[in-house]
Amino acid sequence: MSVQSKSSLASIPSVDRLLRRIDAGELSARFGRPAVTDAIRGVLAELRSTPGTTPASNPADEAAIMDHVAARLAEASKPSLRPVFNLTGTVLHTNLGRAALPAEAIEAVTLVVRGASNLEYKLEDGARGDRDDHLEQQLCRLTGAEAATVVNNNAAAMLLVLNTLALRKEVPASRGELIEIGGSFRLPDIMARAGCRLREVGTTNRTHLHDFEEAIGPKTGLVMKAHSSNYSIEGFTAAVAEPELARLCRERGVPFVVDLGSGTLIDLRRLGLPHEPTPMEALNNGADIVTFSGDKLLGGPQAGIIVGRAALLAKIKRNPMKRALRVDKMTIAALSAVLRLYFDPDRLVERVPTLRLLARPVEDIRTGAQRLCPLVAEHLDGIASVQVSDCNSQIGSGALPTQRVASAGLAIRPMSAGRGSGTALKRLTSAFRNLPVPVIGRIEGGAFVLDLRCLEQGDETAFVAQLANLALGASPAK
Repeated sequence: MSVQSKSSLASIPSVDRLLRRIDAGELSARFGRPAVTDAIRGVLAELRSTPGTTPASNPADEAAIMDHVAARLAEASKPSLRPVFNLTGTVLHTNLGRAALPAEAIEAVTLVVRGASNLEYKLEDGARGDRDDHLEQQLCRLTGAEAATVVNNNAAAMLLVLNTLALRKEVPASRGELIEIGGSFRLPDIMARAGCRLREVGTTNRTHLHDFEEAIGPKTGLVMKAHSSNYSIEGFTAAVAEPELARLCRERGVPFVVDLGSGTLIDLRRLGLPHEPTPMEALNNGADIVTFSGDKLLGGPQAGIIVGRAALLAKIKRNPMKRALRVDKMTIAALSAVLRLYFDPDRLVERVPTLRLLARPVEDIRTGAQRLCPLVAEHLDGIASVQVSDCNSQIGSGALPTQRVASAGLAIRPMSAGRGSGTALKRLTSAFRNLPVPVIGRIEGGAFVLDLRCLEQGDETAFVAQLANLALGASPAK
C-alpha cells in the first residue's frame, strides 16, 4: 500500500467521533441510534476497502461522510410496498395490486385497525361469535345463496372446497377448463394439493354431456366447471351448459361446483362490456357451490368467496384448513363496505373505482390526455416527443381476456432513432419508474405509452407536480 493510501486511511474518522456530531444526533432522532451506527460503519467500511472512492475528495471530510450516511438511511427507510401510477392500460393489474378500494372501504379498515373490534364477539349476548357473520348475510342477499364464507383468495377457496368435498376422490373436469392462472399456478396442481384425483373429460376444444356421464362413478367427489376467464377457445368448440351438468350431478348425487375466477356481481353490459357470468346465474343454473374473487371485477380487497348450499357450506366451514385460510379484520371490514355499496345500484358505478374506471368514456380520457400533453412535453424537451394517442385498455386479472376497451393516452418517443432508440426507451421507462410515485406504462410501437384510463382528473396535479424530478439527461438526436 502506498504512503498516500495509508495516509488516507489514517484520516478516516472513527465511528465514535462521527456519532458525537450534531447531524448524527439529528439522524438518531429520526432513524434510531442503532441504525445510524450501522450506517456509519457501513460507509466507513467502504472508505477503507476502496480508499480511492470516497463520498468527497477528502476522506476526512466528516460532513460529506454524514451526507452519505443520511442518504443510505433514507434509502433503507423507504417502504418496499409503495403507491404507483398505473398507466399500463390494464385496469386490474395483478402485479400492481388489482382493484383500488372505494373510500368507504378505506374508512372501514381505518376504523377497525385503531383498536379492538367485535371480530368474533356477539354484542347481543356477549358470547363468542364467528367472523363469517359480518359477511354471510350480505353475500347471501346479493347472490341468492343459502350460505357463504370467505377465505384469503380464490385459489384458497378452490383448495378448501376440493379438500372438503373430494378428499381422496375423483373430480371430473373438462380438459378445456384446466386453467393456469398467474405465476404458473394451475388448477390440476390445486387439486393434487387438496388431496383429489383429477379426471379429465372431453378434449381441449369439445366436451359433451356423455363425457361426464361416463366419468361419474362411486369414486367421484364432485364435478367441477371452471370459467375460462383468462383465455378463449374459438372455432370448432362444444361445452356442457351449466343447467345440464347440474341436472346430471343431482341425478348422480354429487355436488356441482362452479369456479368463476374473477366474478362480478353486476351485468357488465351496463358498462358497455360483453357479458361475464355472475354467481347469481351459476346458482340459478343449479350449481351447489360457486367460488369467485373479491379483488377483481367485484372491486374489493383480495378474498376468495364461496357461496352455495347451506349443508355443503357447513362442511366447508368445519374443515380445519378454514382457519389457516381465513381472512383478517381488515379484509372483512373492506369487503363488507364494498358489498354494502352493491345495495345501491344507481350509484354503484361512480362509487366503486374498478367499475368507474371501466366505464370512463373515451372522450373524457382523451380530453385529459390533451390537457396533460404540453405539461409532460415541457419536462421532456430535447429528450422525447409527446403526442396524444388513441390506444386500448384491458380489464386484466383474467377477466374478458380478448376484450379491449377504447382509451387514450400519451405516446412518448425518444428523439434518438436507429440503434439507440431501444436504450433511450429503457432510460425513459426507468426515469418514470424512479419518480417519487413511480409511473408504470407500457412500450408499444416504439413509444413509451401512458394509457390514462386509470389517471382520473383529481390525480393529475400530483402526477404533473413530480415530473420535475425526472432524472434523464438529453440525448443528442441522430
